[in-house]
Amino acid sequence: MRQPVRRPNQQRSELANALAACRGAFISIGLMSGMSNILMLTGAIFMLEVYDRVLPSRSIPTLIGLVILATGLYAAQGLLDFIRGRILVRIGMRLDEALSGRVYETIVRLPLKLGNRNDGLQPMRDLDSVRSFLSGAGPNAMFDLPWLPIYLIICFLFHPYIGLAALFGAIVLGIITMLTETMTREPTRAATQFAMARNSLAETSRRNAEVLTAMGMTSRIAAKWGTANTQYLASQQRASDVAGGFGSAAKVLRMMLQSGVLAVGAYLVIYQQATAGIIIAGSILSARALAPVDLAIANWRGFVGARQGWRRLTDLLGLLPSLPPPMPLQPPSRNVVVESAAVMPPGSEKAVVQDVSITLQAGNGLGIIGPSGSGKSSLARMLVGVWKPARGRIRLDGAALDQWSPDSLGRHIGYLPQDVELLAGTVAQNIGRFSEPLDPKAVIAAATAAGVHDLIVGLPDGYETQVGESGTALSAGQAQRVALARALYGEPFLVVLDEPNSNLDSEGDEALSRAIMSVRARGGIAVVVAHRPSAIACVDMLLMMSGGRAQAFGAKDEVLARVLQQREGASAASRSLKLVPEAGAVKS
Repeated sequence: MRQPVRRPNQQRSELANALAACRGAFISIGLMSGMSNILMLTGAIFMLEVYDRVLPSRSIPTLIGLVILATGLYAAQGLLDFIRGRILVRIGMRLDEALSGRVYETIVRLPLKLGNRNDGLQPMRDLDSVRSFLSGAGPNAMFDLPWLPIYLIICFLFHPYIGLAALFGAIVLGIITMLTETMTREPTRAATQFAMARNSLAETSRRNAEVLTAMGMTSRIAAKWGTANTQYLASQQRASDVAGGFGSAAKVLRMMLQSGVLAVGAYLVIYQQATAGIIIAGSILSARALAPVDLAIANWRGFVGARQGWRRLTDLLGLLPSLPPPMPLQPPSRNVVVESAAVMPPGSEKAVVQDVSITLQAGNGLGIIGPSGSGKSSLARMLVGVWKPARGRIRLDGAALDQWSPDSLGRHIGYLPQDVELLAGTVAQNIGRFSEPLDPKAVIAAATAAGVHDLIVGLPDGYETQVGESGTALSAGQAQRVALARALYGEPFLVVLDEPNSNLDSEGDEALSRAIMSVRARGGIAVVVAHRPSAIACVDMLLMMSGGRAQAFGAKDEVLARVLQQREGASAASRSLKLVPEAGAVKS
Protein backbone atom coordinates (compact mmCIF):
# COMPACT_ATOMS: atom_id res chain seq x y z
CA MET A 1 0.00 0.00 0.00
CA ARG A 2 2.95 2.31 0.54
CA GLN A 3 4.34 2.22 -2.97
CA PRO A 4 1.52 4.08 -4.79
CA VAL A 5 1.70 6.87 -2.19
CA ARG A 6 5.46 7.25 -2.17
CA ARG A 7 6.06 7.31 -5.90
CA PRO A 8 3.93 10.38 -6.71
CA ASN A 9 5.67 12.31 -3.91
CA GLN A 10 9.01 11.39 -5.36
CA GLN A 11 7.93 12.68 -8.75
CA ARG A 12 6.51 15.88 -7.28
CA SER A 13 9.90 16.43 -5.74
CA GLU A 14 11.43 15.76 -9.16
CA LEU A 15 9.31 18.55 -10.66
CA ALA A 16 9.98 20.77 -7.65
CA ASN A 17 13.70 20.24 -8.18
CA ALA A 18 13.36 21.63 -11.68
CA LEU A 19 11.98 24.87 -10.22
CA ALA A 20 14.38 24.76 -7.26
CA ALA A 21 17.22 25.16 -9.72
CA CYS A 22 15.67 28.54 -10.55
CA ARG A 23 15.31 29.62 -6.92
CA GLY A 24 17.86 32.39 -7.32
CA ALA A 25 16.03 33.74 -10.36
CA PHE A 26 12.72 33.75 -8.48
CA ILE A 27 14.34 35.63 -5.59
CA SER A 28 15.70 38.18 -8.05
CA ILE A 29 12.24 38.59 -9.59
CA GLY A 30 10.76 39.07 -6.13
CA LEU A 31 13.28 41.79 -5.29
CA MET A 32 12.78 43.51 -8.64
CA SER A 33 8.99 43.27 -8.17
CA GLY A 34 9.35 45.01 -4.84
CA MET A 35 11.46 47.78 -6.35
CA SER A 36 9.07 48.06 -9.30
CA ASN A 37 6.05 48.38 -7.01
CA ILE A 38 7.78 51.09 -5.01
CA LEU A 39 8.51 52.91 -8.23
CA MET A 40 4.81 52.51 -9.12
CA LEU A 41 4.17 55.22 -6.51
CA THR A 42 5.90 57.70 -8.82
CA GLY A 43 2.73 58.69 -10.69
CA ALA A 44 0.66 59.23 -7.55
CA ILE A 45 3.34 61.22 -5.75
CA PHE A 46 4.06 63.28 -8.89
CA MET A 47 0.39 64.25 -9.26
CA LEU A 48 0.15 64.97 -5.53
CA GLU A 49 3.13 67.33 -5.70
CA VAL A 50 1.92 69.01 -8.87
CA TYR A 51 -1.53 69.76 -7.48
CA ASP A 52 -0.49 70.59 -3.92
CA ARG A 53 2.89 72.25 -4.46
CA VAL A 54 3.52 73.34 -8.05
CA LEU A 55 0.13 74.83 -8.92
CA PRO A 56 -0.28 76.87 -5.71
CA SER A 57 3.31 78.17 -5.91
CA ARG A 58 3.41 78.49 -9.72
CA SER A 59 7.04 77.34 -9.52
CA ILE A 60 8.41 76.28 -12.92
CA PRO A 61 11.79 75.11 -11.53
CA THR A 62 9.96 72.80 -9.12
CA LEU A 63 7.87 71.44 -11.98
CA ILE A 64 10.97 70.84 -14.11
CA GLY A 65 12.70 69.11 -11.25
CA LEU A 66 9.69 66.87 -10.62
CA VAL A 67 9.46 66.02 -14.33
CA ILE A 68 13.15 65.08 -14.50
CA LEU A 69 12.88 62.99 -11.34
CA ALA A 70 9.70 61.25 -12.49
CA THR A 71 11.25 60.53 -15.89
CA GLY A 72 14.24 58.85 -14.27
CA LEU A 73 12.04 56.80 -11.96
CA TYR A 74 9.77 55.72 -14.84
CA ALA A 75 12.82 54.69 -16.87
CA ALA A 76 14.13 52.65 -13.94
CA GLN A 77 10.73 50.99 -13.55
CA GLY A 78 10.59 50.15 -17.26
CA LEU A 79 14.09 48.67 -17.12
CA LEU A 80 13.17 46.52 -14.11
CA ASP A 81 10.02 45.25 -15.83
CA PHE A 82 12.02 44.48 -18.98
CA ILE A 83 14.61 42.49 -17.01
CA ARG A 84 11.91 40.74 -15.01
CA GLY A 85 10.18 39.60 -18.20
CA ARG A 86 13.43 38.27 -19.67
CA ILE A 87 14.18 36.34 -16.49
CA LEU A 88 10.73 34.75 -16.53
CA VAL A 89 11.26 33.63 -20.13
CA ARG A 90 14.54 32.02 -19.15
CA ILE A 91 12.94 30.30 -16.17
CA GLY A 92 10.45 28.74 -18.57
CA MET A 93 13.28 27.65 -20.86
CA ARG A 94 15.24 26.25 -17.93
CA LEU A 95 12.23 24.24 -16.79
CA ASP A 96 11.74 22.90 -20.30
CA GLU A 97 15.40 21.91 -20.57
CA ALA A 98 15.22 20.11 -17.23
CA LEU A 99 12.03 18.18 -17.98
CA SER A 100 11.84 17.82 -21.76
CA GLY A 101 14.06 14.73 -21.77
CA ARG A 102 11.93 13.03 -19.11
CA VAL A 103 8.72 14.02 -20.90
CA TYR A 104 10.00 12.57 -24.18
CA GLU A 105 10.96 9.40 -22.34
CA THR A 106 7.44 9.06 -20.95
CA ILE A 107 5.93 9.66 -24.40
CA VAL A 108 7.90 6.66 -25.66
CA ARG A 109 7.26 4.47 -22.60
CA LEU A 110 3.58 5.31 -22.05
CA PRO A 111 2.14 3.24 -24.95
CA LEU A 112 4.15 0.26 -23.74
CA LYS A 113 2.51 0.52 -20.32
CA LEU A 114 -1.01 1.77 -21.00
CA GLY A 115 -1.45 1.20 -24.73
CA ASN A 116 -2.47 3.79 -27.31
CA ARG A 117 -5.63 4.89 -25.54
CA ASN A 118 -4.90 8.60 -25.20
CA ASP A 119 -3.29 11.46 -27.08
CA GLY A 120 0.35 10.43 -26.84
CA LEU A 121 1.64 14.00 -27.28
CA GLN A 122 -0.39 15.47 -24.40
CA PRO A 123 2.61 15.41 -21.98
CA MET A 124 4.53 17.62 -24.41
CA ARG A 125 1.58 20.02 -24.62
CA ASP A 126 1.35 20.07 -20.82
CA LEU A 127 5.00 21.03 -20.55
CA ASP A 128 4.47 23.73 -23.18
CA SER A 129 1.52 25.17 -21.25
CA VAL A 130 3.55 25.31 -18.02
CA ARG A 131 6.50 26.93 -19.79
CA SER A 132 4.24 29.43 -21.58
CA PHE A 133 2.58 30.47 -18.33
CA LEU A 134 5.90 30.94 -16.55
CA SER A 135 7.19 32.99 -19.48
CA GLY A 136 4.10 35.22 -19.68
CA ALA A 137 2.50 37.96 -17.62
CA GLY A 138 0.74 35.63 -15.18
CA PRO A 139 3.65 35.28 -12.69
CA ASN A 140 4.01 39.08 -12.58
CA ALA A 141 0.53 39.26 -11.07
CA MET A 142 1.52 36.68 -8.46
CA PHE A 143 4.59 38.71 -7.49
CA ASP A 144 2.62 41.99 -7.43
CA LEU A 145 -0.36 40.71 -5.40
CA PRO A 146 1.50 40.82 -2.02
CA TRP A 147 1.91 44.59 -2.51
CA LEU A 148 -1.84 45.17 -2.63
CA PRO A 149 -2.08 45.73 1.18
CA ILE A 150 0.70 48.33 0.97
CA TYR A 151 -1.24 50.36 -1.56
CA LEU A 152 -4.41 50.02 0.51
CA ILE A 153 -2.57 51.28 3.60
CA ILE A 154 -1.34 54.32 1.67
CA CYS A 155 -4.91 54.93 0.50
CA PHE A 156 -6.06 54.84 4.14
CA LEU A 157 -3.28 57.29 5.02
CA PHE A 158 -4.67 59.71 2.42
CA HIS A 159 -8.09 59.39 4.02
CA PRO A 160 -10.14 56.50 5.54
CA TYR A 161 -12.92 57.00 2.98
CA ILE A 162 -10.49 56.57 0.08
CA GLY A 163 -9.03 53.49 1.78
CA LEU A 164 -12.47 51.98 2.31
CA ALA A 165 -13.40 52.54 -1.34
CA ALA A 166 -10.19 50.79 -2.48
CA LEU A 167 -10.72 47.99 0.04
CA PHE A 168 -14.26 47.43 -1.22
CA GLY A 169 -12.98 47.15 -4.78
CA ALA A 170 -10.28 44.69 -3.69
CA ILE A 171 -12.84 42.48 -1.93
CA VAL A 172 -15.17 42.45 -4.94
CA LEU A 173 -12.29 41.63 -7.30
CA GLY A 174 -11.20 38.87 -4.94
CA ILE A 175 -14.68 37.37 -5.12
CA ILE A 176 -14.57 37.60 -8.92
CA THR A 177 -11.21 35.82 -8.89
CA MET A 178 -12.57 32.95 -6.81
CA LEU A 179 -15.65 32.67 -9.03
CA THR A 180 -13.38 32.59 -12.08
CA GLU A 181 -11.38 29.77 -10.53
CA THR A 182 -14.47 27.76 -9.62
CA MET A 183 -16.38 28.20 -12.86
CA THR A 184 -13.49 27.69 -15.31
CA ARG A 185 -12.03 24.58 -13.73
CA GLU A 186 -14.46 22.04 -15.16
CA PRO A 187 -14.81 23.54 -18.68
CA THR A 188 -11.01 23.76 -18.99
CA ARG A 189 -10.58 20.15 -17.90
CA ALA A 190 -13.30 18.98 -20.29
CA ALA A 191 -11.77 21.00 -23.16
CA THR A 192 -8.43 19.29 -22.57
CA GLN A 193 -10.00 15.83 -22.64
CA PHE A 194 -11.97 16.56 -25.82
CA ALA A 195 -8.85 18.00 -27.42
CA MET A 196 -6.96 14.79 -26.65
CA ALA A 197 -9.73 12.68 -28.22
CA ARG A 198 -9.93 14.97 -31.26
CA ASN A 199 -6.17 14.95 -31.82
CA SER A 200 -5.96 11.19 -31.40
CA LEU A 201 -8.68 10.63 -34.01
CA ALA A 202 -7.02 13.09 -36.41
CA GLU A 203 -3.66 11.32 -36.07
CA THR A 204 -5.28 7.93 -36.62
CA SER A 205 -7.03 9.25 -39.74
CA ARG A 206 -3.78 10.66 -41.07
CA ARG A 207 -1.95 7.39 -40.60
CA ASN A 208 -4.75 5.43 -42.28
CA ALA A 209 -5.52 7.90 -45.06
CA GLU A 210 -5.17 5.29 -47.81
CA VAL A 211 -7.63 2.90 -46.16
CA LEU A 212 -10.16 5.66 -45.46
CA THR A 213 -10.01 6.91 -49.04
CA ALA A 214 -10.01 3.53 -50.76
CA MET A 215 -13.01 2.20 -48.84
CA GLY A 216 -15.08 5.38 -48.72
CA MET A 217 -14.77 5.84 -44.96
CA THR A 218 -13.56 9.43 -45.03
CA SER A 219 -16.95 11.12 -44.62
CA ARG A 220 -17.99 8.84 -41.75
CA ILE A 221 -14.74 9.33 -39.84
CA ALA A 222 -14.94 13.04 -40.62
CA ALA A 223 -18.37 13.13 -38.99
CA LYS A 224 -16.96 11.39 -35.94
CA TRP A 225 -14.08 13.87 -35.81
CA GLY A 226 -16.56 16.72 -36.24
CA THR A 227 -18.48 15.56 -33.17
CA ALA A 228 -15.30 15.46 -31.10
CA ASN A 229 -14.28 18.87 -32.44
CA THR A 230 -17.70 20.35 -31.62
CA GLN A 231 -17.45 19.08 -28.04
CA TYR A 232 -13.96 20.54 -27.74
CA LEU A 233 -15.03 23.92 -29.10
CA ALA A 234 -18.11 24.00 -26.85
CA SER A 235 -16.02 23.34 -23.73
CA GLN A 236 -13.41 25.87 -24.78
CA GLN A 237 -16.14 28.40 -25.51
CA ARG A 238 -17.64 27.91 -22.04
CA ALA A 239 -14.26 28.43 -20.42
CA SER A 240 -13.56 31.50 -22.58
CA ASP A 241 -17.00 32.97 -21.90
CA VAL A 242 -16.62 32.58 -18.15
CA ALA A 243 -13.09 33.96 -18.04
CA GLY A 244 -13.91 36.73 -20.51
CA GLY A 245 -17.08 37.68 -18.68
CA PHE A 246 -15.38 37.95 -15.32
CA GLY A 247 -12.45 39.74 -16.92
CA SER A 248 -14.79 42.34 -18.41
CA ALA A 249 -16.57 42.70 -15.08
CA ALA A 250 -13.26 43.26 -13.34
CA LYS A 251 -12.24 45.87 -15.91
CA VAL A 252 -15.51 47.75 -15.54
CA LEU A 253 -15.23 47.57 -11.78
CA ARG A 254 -11.75 49.07 -11.88
CA MET A 255 -12.97 51.99 -14.00
CA MET A 256 -15.99 52.51 -11.73
CA LEU A 257 -13.75 52.34 -8.69
CA GLN A 258 -11.36 54.90 -10.13
CA SER A 259 -14.24 57.27 -10.81
CA GLY A 260 -15.68 56.49 -7.39
CA VAL A 261 -12.43 57.39 -5.69
CA LEU A 262 -12.40 60.66 -7.63
CA ALA A 263 -15.93 61.33 -6.42
CA VAL A 264 -14.98 60.54 -2.82
CA GLY A 265 -11.92 62.78 -3.14
CA ALA A 266 -14.03 65.59 -4.57
CA TYR A 267 -16.46 65.23 -1.67
CA LEU A 268 -13.57 65.43 0.79
CA VAL A 269 -12.15 68.51 -0.95
CA ILE A 270 -15.53 70.21 -0.87
CA TYR A 271 -15.68 69.72 2.88
CA GLN A 272 -11.96 70.65 3.16
CA GLN A 273 -10.94 67.22 4.48
CA ALA A 274 -8.41 66.60 1.69
CA THR A 275 -6.39 68.46 -0.90
CA ALA A 276 -6.89 68.43 -4.65
CA GLY A 277 -3.72 66.40 -5.08
CA ILE A 278 -5.15 63.60 -2.94
CA ILE A 279 -8.05 63.22 -5.40
CA ILE A 280 -5.75 62.29 -8.28
CA ALA A 281 -3.18 60.43 -6.17
CA GLY A 282 -5.86 58.34 -4.48
CA SER A 283 -7.43 57.47 -7.83
CA ILE A 284 -4.06 56.37 -9.24
CA LEU A 285 -3.14 54.34 -6.17
CA SER A 286 -6.50 52.57 -5.93
CA ALA A 287 -6.27 51.60 -9.59
CA ARG A 288 -2.69 50.42 -9.09
CA ALA A 289 -3.69 48.41 -6.01
CA LEU A 290 -6.25 46.44 -8.00
CA ALA A 291 -4.15 46.05 -11.16
CA PRO A 292 -2.53 42.73 -10.07
CA VAL A 293 -5.96 41.24 -9.36
CA ASP A 294 -7.19 42.38 -12.75
CA LEU A 295 -4.06 40.91 -14.40
CA ALA A 296 -4.54 37.65 -12.53
CA ILE A 297 -8.13 37.36 -13.79
CA ALA A 298 -7.02 38.12 -17.35
CA ASN A 299 -4.42 35.32 -17.20
CA TRP A 300 -6.55 32.90 -15.20
CA ARG A 301 -7.17 30.51 -18.10
CA GLY A 302 -3.45 30.18 -18.64
CA PHE A 303 -2.93 29.60 -14.93
CA VAL A 304 -5.63 26.90 -14.78
CA GLY A 305 -4.25 25.19 -17.90
CA ALA A 306 -0.70 25.29 -16.53
CA ARG A 307 -1.85 23.93 -13.17
CA GLN A 308 -3.74 21.05 -14.78
CA GLY A 309 -0.78 20.32 -17.05
CA TRP A 310 1.52 20.34 -14.02
CA ARG A 311 -0.70 17.85 -12.21
CA ARG A 312 -0.90 15.56 -15.23
CA LEU A 313 2.88 15.67 -15.59
CA THR A 314 3.25 14.91 -11.90
CA ASP A 315 0.99 11.87 -12.20
CA LEU A 316 2.65 10.73 -15.42
CA LEU A 317 6.20 11.01 -14.12
CA GLY A 318 5.04 9.23 -10.97
CA LEU A 319 3.63 6.41 -13.08
CA LEU A 320 6.85 6.14 -15.11
CA PRO A 321 9.68 7.05 -12.73
CA SER A 322 13.16 7.62 -14.03
CA LEU A 323 15.09 4.40 -13.61
CA PRO A 324 18.71 4.49 -12.44
CA PRO A 325 21.10 2.90 -14.95
CA PRO A 326 21.83 -0.70 -13.95
CA MET A 327 25.35 -2.05 -13.73
CA PRO A 328 26.69 -2.85 -17.23
CA LEU A 329 26.67 -6.56 -18.09
CA GLN A 330 28.76 -8.59 -20.48
CA PRO A 331 27.28 -8.97 -23.98
CA PRO A 332 25.09 -12.11 -24.09
CA SER A 333 26.55 -15.02 -26.01
CA ARG A 334 25.18 -18.30 -24.59
CA ASN A 335 21.40 -18.67 -24.35
CA VAL A 336 17.90 -17.20 -24.09
CA VAL A 337 15.59 -18.69 -21.46
CA VAL A 338 11.85 -18.05 -21.09
CA GLU A 339 10.66 -19.09 -17.64
CA SER A 340 6.89 -19.70 -17.31
CA ALA A 341 6.25 -16.32 -18.89
CA ALA A 342 2.88 -14.66 -19.33
CA VAL A 343 2.15 -11.29 -20.88
CA MET A 344 -0.78 -8.89 -21.08
CA PRO A 345 -1.06 -6.13 -23.70
CA PRO A 346 -0.56 -2.61 -22.30
CA GLY A 347 -3.77 -1.34 -20.76
CA SER A 348 -5.34 -4.80 -20.68
CA GLU A 349 -5.87 -7.20 -17.82
CA LYS A 350 -6.20 -10.33 -19.95
CA ALA A 351 -3.14 -12.47 -20.58
CA VAL A 352 -2.61 -13.27 -24.26
CA VAL A 353 0.41 -15.51 -23.61
CA GLN A 354 0.52 -17.86 -20.63
CA ASP A 355 3.03 -20.26 -19.10
CA VAL A 356 5.51 -20.38 -21.97
CA SER A 357 8.86 -21.96 -21.10
CA ILE A 358 11.56 -22.43 -23.73
CA THR A 359 15.35 -22.50 -23.81
CA LEU A 360 17.42 -21.55 -26.85
CA GLN A 361 21.17 -21.99 -27.14
CA ALA A 362 23.59 -19.94 -29.23
CA GLY A 363 23.24 -20.95 -32.87
CA ASN A 364 19.61 -22.02 -32.56
CA GLY A 365 16.89 -20.82 -34.89
CA LEU A 366 13.34 -20.92 -33.56
CA GLY A 367 10.22 -20.77 -35.67
CA ILE A 368 6.97 -19.78 -33.94
CA ILE A 369 3.86 -21.05 -35.72
CA GLY A 370 0.17 -21.18 -34.93
CA PRO A 371 -3.18 -19.76 -36.00
CA SER A 372 -4.00 -16.07 -35.94
CA GLY A 373 -4.57 -14.76 -32.42
CA SER A 374 -2.55 -17.55 -30.83
CA GLY A 375 -0.11 -15.10 -29.19
CA LYS A 376 2.84 -15.36 -31.59
CA SER A 377 3.43 -11.62 -32.02
CA SER A 378 2.78 -11.01 -28.32
CA LEU A 379 5.47 -13.54 -27.45
CA ALA A 380 7.84 -11.83 -29.91
CA ARG A 381 7.24 -8.47 -28.22
CA MET A 382 7.92 -10.03 -24.84
CA LEU A 383 11.17 -11.63 -26.06
CA VAL A 384 12.63 -8.28 -27.08
CA GLY A 385 11.46 -6.48 -23.93
CA VAL A 386 8.80 -4.30 -25.57
CA TRP A 387 6.09 -5.82 -23.36
CA LYS A 388 7.03 -6.70 -19.80
CA PRO A 389 6.13 -10.19 -18.56
CA ALA A 390 3.20 -10.21 -16.15
CA ARG A 391 4.67 -13.41 -14.72
CA GLY A 392 7.89 -15.25 -15.27
CA ARG A 393 11.17 -14.00 -16.71
CA ILE A 394 13.04 -13.62 -19.99
CA ARG A 395 16.76 -14.15 -19.43
CA LEU A 396 19.82 -13.53 -21.59
CA ASP A 397 22.75 -15.56 -20.27
CA GLY A 398 20.92 -15.81 -16.94
CA ALA A 399 20.24 -12.07 -16.57
CA ALA A 400 16.60 -10.95 -16.70
CA LEU A 401 15.83 -8.29 -19.29
CA ASP A 402 15.04 -5.69 -16.63
CA GLN A 403 18.67 -5.91 -15.48
CA TRP A 404 19.68 -4.16 -18.69
CA SER A 405 19.09 -0.54 -19.57
CA PRO A 406 17.00 -0.11 -22.74
CA ASP A 407 19.92 1.34 -24.70
CA SER A 408 22.40 -1.37 -23.72
CA LEU A 409 19.82 -4.14 -24.26
CA GLY A 410 18.94 -2.73 -27.67
CA ARG A 411 22.50 -3.21 -28.89
CA HIS A 412 22.14 -6.96 -28.42
CA ILE A 413 18.66 -7.31 -29.93
CA GLY A 414 17.41 -7.06 -33.47
CA TYR A 415 13.67 -6.74 -34.00
CA LEU A 416 11.58 -6.67 -37.14
CA PRO A 417 7.95 -5.95 -36.14
CA GLN A 418 4.97 -7.17 -38.11
CA ASP A 419 4.00 -3.61 -39.03
CA VAL A 420 7.18 -2.17 -40.48
CA GLU A 421 7.66 1.58 -40.09
CA LEU A 422 10.84 3.49 -40.85
CA LEU A 423 11.70 6.89 -39.42
CA ALA A 424 12.19 10.04 -41.46
CA GLY A 425 15.85 10.14 -42.48
CA THR A 426 18.21 8.42 -44.86
CA VAL A 427 18.37 4.70 -45.56
CA ALA A 428 21.78 4.59 -43.85
CA GLN A 429 20.44 6.32 -40.74
CA ASN A 430 17.54 3.87 -40.49
CA ILE A 431 19.77 0.83 -40.89
CA GLY A 432 22.28 2.25 -38.40
CA ARG A 433 19.51 2.98 -35.87
CA PHE A 434 20.41 6.69 -36.02
CA SER A 435 23.70 6.09 -34.23
CA GLU A 436 26.01 9.05 -33.83
CA PRO A 437 28.52 8.82 -35.37
CA LEU A 438 27.24 6.38 -37.96
CA ASP A 439 29.53 3.44 -38.73
CA PRO A 440 29.45 3.02 -42.54
CA LYS A 441 31.10 -0.41 -42.44
CA ALA A 442 28.52 -1.75 -39.99
CA VAL A 443 25.68 -0.28 -42.08
CA ILE A 444 26.93 -1.91 -45.28
CA ALA A 445 27.58 -5.19 -43.43
CA ALA A 446 23.98 -5.22 -42.13
CA ALA A 447 22.60 -4.40 -45.57
CA THR A 448 24.72 -7.15 -47.12
CA ALA A 449 23.58 -9.66 -44.50
CA ALA A 450 19.97 -8.74 -45.28
CA GLY A 451 20.62 -9.05 -49.03
CA VAL A 452 19.53 -5.47 -49.63
CA HIS A 453 22.84 -3.79 -50.50
CA ASP A 454 22.35 -4.02 -54.27
CA LEU A 455 18.80 -2.72 -53.95
CA ILE A 456 19.98 0.28 -51.90
CA VAL A 457 22.82 1.31 -54.22
CA GLY A 458 20.25 1.21 -57.04
CA LEU A 459 18.15 3.91 -55.33
CA PRO A 460 18.49 7.50 -56.63
CA ASP A 461 20.83 8.56 -53.81
CA GLY A 462 21.95 5.15 -52.60
CA TYR A 463 22.37 4.97 -48.84
CA GLU A 464 21.63 8.72 -48.61
CA THR A 465 18.15 8.29 -50.08
CA GLN A 466 15.51 9.90 -47.87
CA VAL A 467 12.88 7.33 -46.91
CA GLY A 468 10.25 9.97 -46.09
CA GLU A 469 7.92 10.03 -43.11
CA SER A 470 7.18 6.46 -42.00
CA GLY A 471 9.21 5.20 -44.98
CA THR A 472 6.57 6.20 -47.53
CA ALA A 473 9.22 6.86 -50.21
CA LEU A 474 9.93 3.11 -50.38
CA SER A 475 7.69 0.26 -51.42
CA ALA A 476 6.42 -2.15 -48.76
CA GLY A 477 8.93 -4.80 -49.82
CA GLN A 478 11.84 -2.34 -49.87
CA ALA A 479 10.89 -0.97 -46.45
CA GLN A 480 10.69 -4.49 -45.01
CA ARG A 481 14.14 -5.40 -46.33
CA VAL A 482 15.65 -2.16 -45.01
CA ALA A 483 14.01 -2.90 -41.65
CA LEU A 484 15.55 -6.39 -41.76
CA ALA A 485 18.96 -4.79 -42.26
CA ARG A 486 18.22 -2.52 -39.29
CA ALA A 487 17.46 -5.60 -37.18
CA LEU A 488 20.81 -7.11 -38.19
CA TYR A 489 22.85 -3.94 -37.57
CA GLY A 490 25.70 -4.48 -35.12
CA GLU A 491 25.33 -8.30 -35.23
CA PRO A 492 22.93 -8.55 -32.25
CA PHE A 493 22.82 -11.79 -30.28
CA LEU A 494 19.02 -12.20 -30.37
CA VAL A 495 17.20 -11.43 -33.63
CA VAL A 496 13.38 -11.62 -33.56
CA LEU A 497 11.55 -11.38 -36.88
CA ASP A 498 7.75 -11.12 -36.89
CA GLU A 499 6.29 -12.12 -40.26
CA PRO A 500 9.50 -11.04 -42.01
CA ASN A 501 8.44 -12.26 -45.46
CA SER A 502 4.91 -10.84 -45.59
CA ASN A 503 5.90 -8.34 -48.31
CA LEU A 504 8.83 -10.19 -49.90
CA ASP A 505 9.12 -11.77 -53.32
CA SER A 506 11.11 -14.93 -54.06
CA GLU A 507 14.37 -12.98 -54.13
CA GLY A 508 13.53 -11.45 -50.76
CA ASP A 509 12.69 -14.89 -49.36
CA GLU A 510 16.11 -16.15 -50.37
CA ALA A 511 17.80 -13.13 -48.80
CA LEU A 512 15.79 -13.71 -45.60
CA SER A 513 16.91 -17.34 -45.43
CA ARG A 514 20.54 -16.32 -45.86
CA ALA A 515 20.14 -13.68 -43.14
CA ILE A 516 18.71 -16.23 -40.68
CA MET A 517 21.54 -18.66 -41.44
CA SER A 518 24.13 -15.90 -40.99
CA VAL A 519 22.75 -15.08 -37.54
CA ARG A 520 22.97 -18.72 -36.51
CA ALA A 521 26.42 -19.18 -38.09
CA ARG A 522 27.96 -16.38 -36.02
CA GLY A 523 26.55 -17.79 -32.79
CA GLY A 524 23.42 -15.69 -32.50
CA ILE A 525 19.83 -16.79 -31.95
CA ALA A 526 17.17 -16.17 -34.58
CA VAL A 527 13.46 -16.27 -33.74
CA VAL A 528 11.00 -16.15 -36.64
CA VAL A 529 7.24 -15.72 -36.34
CA ALA A 530 5.79 -17.16 -39.54
CA HIS A 531 2.74 -18.24 -41.47
CA ARG A 532 4.56 -19.07 -44.71
CA PRO A 533 6.71 -22.23 -44.66
CA SER A 534 9.63 -20.50 -46.38
CA ALA A 535 10.26 -18.38 -43.29
CA ILE A 536 11.03 -21.40 -41.10
CA ALA A 537 13.11 -23.30 -43.65
CA CYS A 538 16.35 -22.29 -41.91
CA VAL A 539 15.41 -22.91 -38.27
CA ASP A 540 16.12 -26.03 -36.25
CA MET A 541 13.59 -25.50 -33.42
CA LEU A 542 9.84 -25.00 -33.57
CA LEU A 543 7.25 -23.67 -31.13
CA MET A 544 3.57 -24.34 -31.81
CA MET A 545 1.25 -21.75 -30.20
CA SER A 546 -2.51 -21.99 -29.74
CA GLY A 547 -4.79 -20.04 -27.45
CA GLY A 548 -1.84 -18.18 -25.98
CA ARG A 549 -0.13 -21.37 -24.80
CA ALA A 550 2.73 -23.47 -26.07
CA GLN A 551 1.30 -26.65 -27.57
CA ALA A 552 4.59 -28.14 -28.72
CA PHE A 553 8.24 -27.17 -28.53
CA GLY A 554 11.36 -28.98 -29.70
CA ALA A 555 13.28 -29.96 -32.80
CA LYS A 556 11.55 -28.79 -35.96
CA ASP A 557 11.06 -32.23 -37.49
CA GLU A 558 9.61 -33.66 -34.27
CA VAL A 559 7.16 -30.78 -33.79
CA LEU A 560 6.05 -30.85 -37.41
CA ALA A 561 5.49 -34.60 -37.18
CA ARG A 562 3.45 -34.14 -34.01
CA VAL A 563 1.37 -31.33 -35.56
CA LEU A 564 0.78 -33.41 -38.70
CA GLN A 565 -0.26 -36.40 -36.59
CA GLN A 566 -2.73 -34.26 -34.60
CA ARG A 567 -4.24 -32.87 -37.80
CA GLU A 568 -4.62 -36.34 -39.29
CA GLY A 569 -6.26 -37.55 -36.08
CA ALA A 570 -8.66 -34.62 -36.09
CA SER A 571 -9.49 -35.24 -39.76
CA ALA A 572 -10.19 -38.93 -39.09
CA ALA A 573 -12.43 -38.06 -36.14
CA SER A 574 -14.33 -35.60 -38.32
CA ARG A 575 -14.90 -38.23 -41.00
CA SER A 576 -16.10 -40.78 -38.44
CA LEU A 577 -18.59 -38.30 -37.03
CA LYS A 578 -20.14 -37.88 -40.47
CA LEU A 579 -20.86 -41.62 -40.61
CA VAL A 580 -22.98 -41.58 -37.43
CA PRO A 581 -26.69 -40.87 -38.19
CA GLU A 582 -28.31 -38.01 -36.38
CA ALA A 583 -30.48 -38.87 -33.41
CA GLY A 584 -34.10 -39.42 -34.37
CA ALA A 585 -33.35 -39.89 -38.05
CA VAL A 586 -35.85 -42.16 -39.87
CA LYS A 587 -34.25 -44.98 -41.77
CA SER A 588 -35.46 -45.47 -45.29
